[in-house]
Amino acid sequence: MIPAGTLLCATALRKAYGPTKALDDAAFSIHPGEVVAVMGPSGSGKSTLLHCLAGIVPPDSGTITYAGRELSAMNDAERSALRRSEFGFVFQFGRLVPELTCVENVALPLRLNGVKRKQAERTALEWMERLQVEDLGAKRPGEVSGGQGQRVAVARSLVTRPRVIFADEPTGALDSLNGELVMQLLTEAARSANAAVVLVTHETRVAAYSDREIVVRDGRSRDMERIA
Repeated sequence: MIPAGTLLCATALRKAYGPTKALDDAAFSIHPGEVVAVMGPSGSGKSTLLHCLAGIVPPDSGTITYAGRELSAMNDAERSALRRSEFGFVFQFGRLVPELTCVENVALPLRLNGVKRKQAERTALEWMERLQVEDLGAKRPGEVSGGQGQRVAVARSLVTRPRVIFADEPTGALDSLNGELVMQLLTEAARSANAAVVLVTHETRVAAYSDREIVVRDGRSRDMERIA
């Protein structure tokens, strides 16, 4: 039974790579506008959980329901379209395209969805202003600092106004000051857009920005709010 108002819900997820169990009866749920931190040590299965929830990796068994639709019932093209339009992604090292300027990087998801260049870049600049990096539009990723580049990556994740943002260790490559700024801006921008954030981290200071914590250990998940 999916809880009322749940945007993304997973139950009884199992995923193995050979003899290694990455997920073993894991569960997850998140509501619109909610920030949920997925915590656990390295190798616990938290990144695998994120990849399954985002439709990047199919689970061996279990169900994942997004906005009333079962992900396993979608074909590859439908899941790809979902990731382009309704899901946003922030990774540890940003993964910006080095050949493009920062504004072109932010505009890229819109361009892939068929939006004309001028309109896409205008929208990109609006999000860059929210993330306090609008002055970096003409620079390439190699010309900006790590903290600036990660804020550009956050702007890119939000530019399509996704309903869910998947952030995998978004501050892992940053110092504490830049990490705090990125998390503050990411959570503020997501909540203002009523976007849910699935935040994978092993740092308690990063998890402190969430509304709720789920701990993954040995492939199993525990909702700390329900335990408390």
